[in-house]
Amino acid sequence: MHGPASSGWLLVALCAATGAYCLLRMRSGVEEQRRAAGGEALMGFGMAAMAVPAAVFAPPSWAWSAYALLFGAVGLHALWAARARPRHLHHLVEAGAMVHMSVAMAGSSGHRHGGSGLPLLTGLLLLYFCAYVLVAGVRLIPVPAVAGAGPAPGWGDRPEVARACRLSMGMAMVAMLLMM
Repeated sequence: MHGPASSGWLLVALCAATGAYCLLRMRSGVEEQRRAAGGEALMGFGMAAMAVPAAVFAPPSWAWSAYALLFGAVGLHALWAARARPRHLHHLVEAGAMVHMSVAMAGSSGHRHGGSGLPLLTGLLLLYFCAYVLVAGVRLIPVPAVAGAGPAPGWGDRPEVARACRLSMGMAMVAMLLMM
């Protein structure tokens, strides 16, 4: 999954910064945003850890199984949450992609990073996340402000920043899937 060191470090920085912002969003006064932010922070930091260049740190072979179990549990939680809120299906796909990449990394030989995974599943996930990135990008296009719409929300409650974080994680997922 790991390509050149420079792109790996860029992915680590992007995902870690997104995870850090999501941790700060957990202080929001809106309960739904706090819940979503916690899962997104976990996903951001997990993606950052998986993107560390292999030349710097080669995790032990059991680490990939631990990632698969962790993100499998995240996926089960997303499946449970999707019963009431179908928008959690994206989190299920995201967690499934992380499990897929973890299993592919666990199956790669020795300490070498990378592996083809299941090419069909990798391709389907890649198509999904490319479409997700395009849709998320369009949602960031500003709309004219409505006069008298009320006070601006706090910096942690700004939906456009949360959307930008989701967009950055979607782009990181595309990059990670391409490097498989």
